[in-house]
Amino acid sequence: PEAVMVEEAMEMEEEYAEEEKIAGDAETQYGEIPVAGDRKVIKTAYIELEVEVGKFEDTLFELINLAEQNGGFISNSRSYSDAEGNLTSGSVTIRIPSNKYSSIINKIKEMGTVKSTSSGGQDITQEYTDLESRLRNYQAQEEVLLDLMKQSKKVSDSLEVQRELSNVQEQIEVIKGRMNYLDDMVSFSTIEVYFYEPEPIKTAADWGFVDALKRGLRGAVSVFNGLMMFLIAASPVLVIIAIILIVIWQVIRARKRRRVKKEQK
Repeated sequence: PEAVMVEEAMEMEEEYAEEEKIAGDAETQYGEIPVAGDRKVIKTAYIELEVEVGKFEDTLFELINLAEQNGGFISNSRSYSDAEGNLTSGSVTIRIPSNKYSSIINKIKEMGTVKSTSSGGQDITQEYTDLESRLRNYQAQEEVLLDLMKQSKKVSDSLEVQRELSNVQEQIEVIKGRMNYLDDMVSFSTIEVYFYEPEPIKTAADWGFVDALKRGLRGAVSVFNGLMMFLIAASPVLVIIAIILIVIWQVIRARKRRRVKKEQK
């Protein structure tokens, strides 16, 4: 009967999976131990640079060209302006081929004064090896289920095999997606660069009447905005207090009227 054939196939898959797991563990421990050159390492770095005054945008274009000329790209970029609207600071995230990691870092350091730097490497060899083993296991299960699907004649058996096949294929896609992500992170190292222009030193001449007037106006506007925000936030409470005061005033006024009438009588 085909139902028995399905059960036997499932048992064969479980036995095969267990054998694959044992074999994979043995390979990892004793056989296919990656040597140093075969290891998969995700390299990252962070560099903080101080560039010359007026050189921020030039440095930004230099970083972009450096990445593109070496087969890399800018994955993220942010720029910030000063009070006068000039771009003076920002950061870029560079993805660069891992074999050019060290040379690119050295070139970036030459673009300004290095204020801080850090680098790191995450070894994902073991995770990748485990994923390869799991992928082989699921692909073997997929082949068994596809063969079983061809042999199924009853609709119920076909549906059961199809359900199991869908689960296996879903796991295969998940594993492949993770492996592709790791391959990309290993192939392209990530270098984050934060760079900025130093703040200009203020001289006595810079603090003239116009600057003082501007600061005064900014301060007045800030105080006015703060007062308006306070009034808006406190308006419900102020309304309640006003109502209470009106009621008290009306009561006092009524009492005075009654007292006056009594005195007149």
